[in-house]
Amino acid sequence: MTTLQLLNPADEERRRRLVQMKVIATSMLALMAIIFVVAFSLQDRHPWLGYVRAAAEAGMVGAIADWFAVTALFRRPLGLPIPHTAIIPNRKDAIGSSLSEFVATNFLSEEVIREKLARFSIASKLGGFLASPQGAGRITAELGTAVKGISNVLKDDEVAGLLETLARRKIAATQVGPPLGRIAGDVFERGEHHPLVDYIIDRVHAWIGDNYALVSRVVSQRAPSWSPKFIDGYLADKVYREVEAFTAAVKTDPNHQLRVALDKFLADFALDLQNDPVTIAKAEAIKDRIMDNDQVRVLAAGAWRSIKETLLSAADDPDSPLRKSINDGLMSFGHRLQEDGPTAAKVDNWVADAAGYLARNHARSVTGIIDETIARWDGEATSRKIELQVGRDLQFIRINGTVVGALAGLVIYTVATALL
Repeated sequence: MTTLQLLNPADEERRRRLVQMKVIATSMLALMAIIFVVAFSLQDRHPWLGYVRAAAEAGMVGAIADWFAVTALFRRPLGLPIPHTAIIPNRKDAIGSSLSEFVATNFLSEEVIREKLARFSIASKLGGFLASPQGAGRITAELGTAVKGISNVLKDDEVAGLLETLARRKIAATQVGPPLGRIAGDVFERGEHHPLVDYIIDRVHAWIGDNYALVSRVVSQRAPSWSPKFIDGYLADKVYREVEAFTAAVKTDPNHQLRVALDKFLADFALDLQNDPVTIAKAEAIKDRIMDNDQVRVLAAGAWRSIKETLLSAADDPDSPLRKSINDGLMSFGHRLQEDGPTAAKVDNWVADAAGYLARNHARSVTGIIDETIARWDGEATSRKIELQVGRDLQFIRINGTVVGALAGLVIYTVATALL
C-alpha cells in the first residue's frame, strides 16, 4: 500500500483552515452546553429561561449528532468500534469503484462526448492553431524533437534488418516481369532509351578508334598459319576499317538498320516480359538470385543511414527545406480547415466517431485508473487526504446542525408550552 504525502504546502494550508473550522464548530457546541447549564440552573427563578434551555439542549443534540455523522465518515468516533463508522477507510475500494463508474457513465458516455465535441468544433480550433505561424512552427519543432528521440531509440541494425525483411517479402510476393515489361515498353515506345543507345555506340566507336593495334592483332591471330604476313596485315587493316566505318555509320545515322533492329528487339523483349511464360520465369530466377545476395542488406542499411541522416539534419535546421515544407503544409491545412466547410465537417465527424468509439468501448477502462490508484492508497491516509480536501466544508454541517437544532428545540418547546 502506498502512503500519501500529506504535508505539502497546499495540504498544510488546508489543514490549518480545517482546524479553524473544527474549533468554531466545537466552540458552538461548548457555548450551547454552557447556556444549557446556566439556563437549567436558573429557570426555576426565571421561567422564561426554559425557552433558552430548550434551545440550548436541542442545539447540543444537533451539534453532537452532526459531529458524529461527519466524524464517522473519516474515523471511528472516540475510537469506539461502532458499526458503519470509519466509512472511507473501510470502503475506499468500493468508493473508488463507484466513483470510477460514475465518471464513466456521466462524463465519458458516448452521448456526452459527442455533444461536447459538437459544440466545441475541433476542426475550427485546430485550423486556427495550425494556420498561425506560431502554431505550425510549434508542431514542426515538436515533430523534429520526436524524430530525434525516435532515432535515438531505434537501433540501426534492427531497422536495416526490418527494411531488408520487408523488401524481400514484398519483392518475393511480386512478379517482376510484367511490371518491368510495361515500364520498359512505355520507355521504348517514347524513345527515351535512345540517349543511352547513343552513349553506348559512341563509346564503342571511340574504343575501336583507340585500339587499332588490338583489333589488328586479333585478326592476325585468327589467320591461318600458312597465310603470308603481309596478307594478314592487309586483311587486319581492311577489317578494322570496315568495323570502324560500320560503327561510325551506326553512330551518325539515327535510322540505321542496326538501330531499327535494336528498337524492335527491345520492344519484343518488353512484350515477352509481360506475356511470355519462359521470359517471365527467367526474370523471376534473376530476381531470386539478386534477393539472395548479401548486398541487399548492405543496401537496406545504406538506405536507412541516408534517411536517418537526412531527417536528423532537417530536424536540427529550422531553415531546412523539409521543415519549411512541413510548416507550410501545416499552415495550408489549417487555412483549409478554417475556410473549407465540408473538410472541417469531415474532420469533426472523424473526431466525433473516434471519440465515440473510445467512449463506447473503453470508457470503463480509462476510468479504471481511479480504481487502481485508490486501491493502492492506505485507508487511513486516504481518509486524511479526503478530509483535508472537503473537511472544512463539512464542518458547516456541524455549525448548521447546532443552529437548526437550537431553533427546532425552541419551536418545539414553545408549541408544547402553548398547548399545555
